[in-house]
Amino acid sequence: MKVLVVGGGGREHTLVWKLSQSPKVSELNCAPGNGGISKLATCVDIKATDIDGIVNYSKENKMDLVVVAPDDPLAAGMVDKLNEAGIRAFGPVKDAAIIEGSKAFAKNLMKKYNIPTADYNVFENCSDALRYIDECGAPIVVKADGLALGKGVIIAKAVEEAKAAVNGMMNDKLFGNAGNKVVIEEFIEGPEVSILAFTDGKTIVPMVSSQDHKRVFDNDQGPNTGGMGTFSPSPLYDEKLADYCMKEIFVPTIEAMNKEGRKFKGVLYFGLMITKDGPKVLEYNARFGDPETQVVIPRLKTDLLEIFEAIIDEKLADINIEWDDNAAVCVVAASGGYPGKYPTGLEIKGLDAAQADSSTIVFHAGTSYNDGKFYTAGGRVLGVTAVEKTMDMAINKAYAGIEKISFEGMHYRKDIGRK
Repeated sequence: MKVLVVGGGGREHTLVWKLSQSPKVSELNCAPGNGGISKLATCVDIKATDIDGIVNYSKENKMDLVVVAPDDPLAAGMVDKLNEAGIRAFGPVKDAAIIEGSKAFAKNLMKKYNIPTADYNVFENCSDALRYIDECGAPIVVKADGLALGKGVIIAKAVEEAKAAVNGMMNDKLFGNAGNKVVIEEFIEGPEVSILAFTDGKTIVPMVSSQDHKRVFDNDQGPNTGGMGTFSPSPLYDEKLADYCMKEIFVPTIEAMNKEGRKFKGVLYFGLMITKDGPKVLEYNARFGDPETQVVIPRLKTDLLEIFEAIIDEKLADINIEWDDNAAVCVVAASGGYPGKYPTGLEIKGLDAAQADSSTIVFHAGTSYNDGKFYTAGGRVLGVTAVEKTMDMAINKAYAGIEKISFEGMHYRKDIGRK
C-alpha cells in the first residue's frame, strides 16, 4: 500500500517509524515531514494545512491511505475532502474533530451527557468574562475556545492574572480567532493521566496509559509548552481506575458523539485529572497526542496499518490489539528560548551516538536535513525515547541518550518520569 502521513513533528515521525514496519506498506510519504522522517519516507513539500494540496497529491500519486495526524487539518475538514475525492483517510471528519476544535463544544457535551469534568462557563463578551472572574476569585482556569498550539490554557493563581489572560485572548488576539470565545473553568487539583484510544465510532479500545510533563522547567515550573517529556505506563492508572474510566468517560463520550450525529472514527485523546472526587476530563484531543505518541506507539505490538484500516471499515471489534509490558520514557530536547522565541538552523550533533543502544530511538520533532547534517527547525527539536523492562531503566537509558546530543542553546527537563 502507498501511504501518506500528514504532519511534520515528533508524533508523525513516530507514526511513520511504526508504519514502516508493516509488511503491507510498499511506499511511505510524509507532508511536509522533517529531517528524521526523511530517512524513512519521501518528504513532500506541502503544508499540513493545505487541504487542496494534500488531496491533489493523493489523487495524482494514487495514495491508498492518507493518515491525517495534526489537529488543524482535522478541524478544517481534510478527512472530509479526502473522502469526497474517493481517497481512504484515517482521522475524524470535521463534525467529529470539533470535540478538540472547540473547548466550549466539548464542555457542553460533557455537561449534557453527565461526563465528569470541572464546572465552567463560556463567554463571548469580554466584560462578562471579567465580571465572572471577580465573582469566582482565584485560582481559576482560562481557556481559549479554539486551537492554540497547546498554549491556550492559563492556570491563573490570581484574579489579575486571569483577567490579563482573558484580555490577551479576547482583545489582543494572542491566539487569533481561537480566543473569540473563552471557557472559564473551576480550578481542580490532582495528578494528570493521558489516555489515547482507538475508536471506529462503535468500539473503543484504550491504549496503554501515559503521563505528560507540560511545564518547561523541572518540578513543573515555568510556562506551559506542547510537552517536555512523557512516560508510559502511568503508575496511577490501575485496573480499577481503567474500568471506571471506560464505563463513565470513554464509552459515554463515543455514545454522546453518536447521539449528536458526530460519529468519531480515529484516535480520541482523553486528558484526565485524578481528583479527590475521582477522574475528571480536562480536555479531549481528536488525534494522537504529542509527545505521548512517542512512548505509547513503541509499546504497540500490533501492525498499526491493520488498526487504521479496521477503524476506517468500522471493524475494530474484529482485531486483537496487543501491547508489550515494558516501560517507555521520552525526554524532549528544546531550542533555547522555547516556548518563547528561539533560533533555528543550528547544527545537531551526537544523534548516532544517542541511538547506539538498541533500546533508544530519537524521534525528530523540529529538524531539517541538508548535506548530510541535521539542523534545528522548531521549538521542540527531538524526543529521545527509551523502552526498557522497568521505568527506572527506561529513564536512565533516555537520559544517557539525550546527554550525547548537543546543539547551541539546547535544554531539557531532568525529571521526566521521576516525579
